[in-house]
Amino acid sequence: MDQAAAIRRSAALYRANNAVICDGRSLTYAELFDRACRLADGLRELGAEPTDSIAVLSPNSLELPEQAVACALGNHPRATLYTYHAPDVNRYLLELVGARVLLVHSDYYADLAPLLGDLAELKAVVVFGPDRPVGVIGYEDLLSSSSPKDPGVTAHPDDPFMIRFSSGTTGRPKAIYHSVDRWRRLTNEWRWVTPAMDERSRYLSAVSLAHLGVALLWDVLSVGGAVVPMPAFDGGEALDIIEKQKVTHATAAPVMVRAMLDAAGSRTRDLSSLQCLLYAGSPITVETMRRAIELFGSTALHQMYGQSEALPSTMLLPHQHVLSGTAIELQRLRSVGRPTPNVQVTIRAENGAILPTGQTGEIAVHSTFTMSGLWRDPEGTAERLTDDGGVLTRDMGYLDEDGFVYLVDRKDDMIVSGGYNIWPTEIEAALNDHPDVLEACVFGVPDERWGETPKAIVVLEPGSEASADELIAHTRETLGGVKKITSVDFVKALPRTSTGKVQRGLLKEPYWQGRDIRIAGM
Repeated sequence: MDQAAAIRRSAALYRANNAVICDGRSLTYAELFDRACRLADGLRELGAEPTDSIAVLSPNSLELPEQAVACALGNHPRATLYTYHAPDVNRYLLELVGARVLLVHSDYYADLAPLLGDLAELKAVVVFGPDRPVGVIGYEDLLSSSSPKDPGVTAHPDDPFMIRFSSGTTGRPKAIYHSVDRWRRLTNEWRWVTPAMDERSRYLSAVSLAHLGVALLWDVLSVGGAVVPMPAFDGGEALDIIEKQKVTHATAAPVMVRAMLDAAGSRTRDLSSLQCLLYAGSPITVETMRRAIELFGSTALHQMYGQSEALPSTMLLPHQHVLSGTAIELQRLRSVGRPTPNVQVTIRAENGAILPTGQTGEIAVHSTFTMSGLWRDPEGTAERLTDDGGVLTRDMGYLDEDGFVYLVDRKDDMIVSGGYNIWPTEIEAALNDHPDVLEACVFGVPDERWGETPKAIVVLEPGSEASADELIAHTRETLGGVKKITSVDFVKALPRTSTGKVQRGLLKEPYWQGRDIRIAGM
């Protein structure tokens, strides 16, 4: 059953159930289906034919799930732009995917509008949200003038369904697409490694539905449960939603988990409904794990590793979050778990050879639901594939003897200092073990003698006064002279994407202006 058939089924079986609950508003399945059919008809009237891509730029909102449903009903691949991107980057992505229609939240329209005039394939821009500008197509006006009839389009399993974008570690982001069938298989994989959903389920997307939040969207819509997107994240508000809406499943970045733990009155909440807290996107400390288990229960934490090209890839399951166990069990807390049931992970050398257990190389993921390819980029697609059909992740890591996967770092983030390969995450882990450090980001900066050398940007724990010299000495003692940091800057907070991922490239860029370097996050 493809996505369109699944939502037709839900609309028939669960008409009165809430499908979306967001910021004081809600839609039943009957309302969701009606509005999605109207939007699909409206997109066709604006010139979008089946398999034409539709771009969406918005924070989490009530409208995002119905837009996803409309694209499925009309057989349009949905390209989810990122709100943290600069307008010129989103304009580039619109051209890259040949978007026929852009659905844009009013908060982002003004900055993007001046850049849209020469996009030959873009037929229309539709604006939704509280402050629709004069002279543009209004979203609600489009829906009210369109037919509520099911468009009845039939999608081929190989038709493009979903377009997501890389973080752009080697320049401009790449457009990664999945077919209808591959996204269906991807949706089914979650059911092996997360608690089953049904019509009573409530899914809180604390992260953007353009990112990790989309992971469980079709699972919950397929069984008549409700998706609860947060337009803007706040730790205390997230706990309010879990308690009041009886949330069963949630997705969050580790920084969001920590914010919930630190929220006032967190220990007084009734959070017993929560069966699954799926977290991903950045490392999590053992202390944060411990506090999360105390607050959310021993069966809630699910750590996922994956990327747009290969999602999900591995999972550290609740019973593997062992805080007081054997040396091996404690070691596995630093892993990202084992491959999910229908995934195989191999570690590759530069020449493509499969490396043995314990050796570090590039992680490759094999499954029937990895990306279909890079949009309009056959050469780029070929570069990301192994000879036997696996997807190269650009992440470095290794496997232990029991199949647990350990991440070392992004391939492009490696620091080469005096001929030595240094991985920033190893230094970050050492810094995070210092009692005065809340979090740290490490990257290479130019050095006349060594080529480049590790630098740290550090956020201290409240009230702490650790000095740069003290932290440099700490890394020397922990990691040795080669891997020690050579300078430290202190900041109040690290810049992050809407998914909670630290923007290492944004911090790194000023030090490499005018030099040949690949900036992450562009």
